[in-house]
Amino acid sequence: MSNSPSLASRAWLVVGILWVVGCLNYLDRVMLTTMRQSLTEAIPMTDAQFGLLTSVFLWTYGFLSPFAGFLADRFNRSRVIVISLFAWSVITWMTAHATTFNQLLLTPALMGISEACYIPAALALIADYHRGSTRSLAIGVHMTGIMVGSGMGGLGGWIAERHGWAHAFELFGVVGVGFTVIALVFLRDAPREAHAAPDGTPAGSVGLGAALRSLLSQRAFGFALAYWGLLGLASWAVVGWMPTYLTEHFHLSQGVGGLSATAYYQAAALVGVLLGGAWADRWSRTNVLGRVYVPLIGLLIAAPGILMASTINWLPLALAGLVVFGLTKSFSDSNMMPILCMVSDPKYRATGYGVLNLFSCVVGGVTIYAGGMLRDARVDVGLVFQFGAATVLVCAVLLAAIRSHARASAP
Repeated sequence: MSNSPSLASRAWLVVGILWVVGCLNYLDRVMLTTMRQSLTEAIPMTDAQFGLLTSVFLWTYGFLSPFAGFLADRFNRSRVIVISLFAWSVITWMTAHATTFNQLLLTPALMGISEACYIPAALALIADYHRGSTRSLAIGVHMTGIMVGSGMGGLGGWIAERHGWAHAFELFGVVGVGFTVIALVFLRDAPREAHAAPDGTPAGSVGLGAALRSLLSQRAFGFALAYWGLLGLASWAVVGWMPTYLTEHFHLSQGVGGLSATAYYQAAALVGVLLGGAWADRWSRTNVLGRVYVPLIGLLIAAPGILMASTINWLPLALAGLVVFGLTKSFSDSNMMPILCMVSDPKYRATGYGVLNLFSCVVGGVTIYAGGMLRDARVDVGLVFQFGAATVLVCAVLLAAIRSHARASAP
């Protein structure tokens, strides 16, 4: 990163603004999963249909992510973020006014369109500002906003029990529209450095076809794509069905079950993204592959954690397993964009993250919907978590494969 004090201070201001935006992003999308009982009483639906609400969001979000990432590479990243925030906040408010299942199903699809534009643009903007040994930590700090937002998603169930399911969507929709004004005033793009593209295209030229060809032609990116997609399977299984699993398996109320599943997991993940980011940054000063080794170590610990959470019948130990999984799996969250910077053209890093999101969300959406189908068939949804643990180990193998193809430095 530039040694300019003004640019350095703005680099952390950008992280702070995006922390709040990321918090709202995940709060709005997660709270639906924590109010199943209140929602199904107001709008009757099967468990498969309830799972479909999250799956439709993920599929829409995922399929549009590469194009959304391209917009961030091609145009102004900060303006893409501001427009995205405003759009999903309005849609969150609109969700409160749905009265039928079909109307309700439309809102996560619309939210998927608007939210798809956020993460690729936000992480690319942070990477633009942090070009040295602060990159993983800066992304980790931003990710804590996402963790807090996901943890606060448990408030959806709590508010639904006391004020009705629609109240939470109205409240946080208005908050998001208000914060759009702050983001519009203070969020700015970083000065972009000129990078020579391997295909010889001009440094300022970004085309979707060229970006996809560049990314998909690299073996390391293929490994990263499989790694991030399979990791999404385990992550979305936990986010989508752990609240229901804890509520029913341990006979908890909707509010307690939702808060237990989200708050413990996200609190551990919050610590994990900071620890994983700081550790990787420190290791990268002597070996850039530290950004690969840190998440690899984390995944080898995370797999037993998710098994504990889904097989043990004593609630404190089950929650301990959930904490272990959240803590160590999140090492990957603070290092995915830095790893992507090591294996892809700098011009296409937002598009690259969008492609990663595509595969992750498609796999995650199938997992959540499959969980609902298993419940309708009276099959223990804990099997989904156990399969997720196996995929976490496969992800560790894929990280090891990425290691041998990563560049020794990343701009």
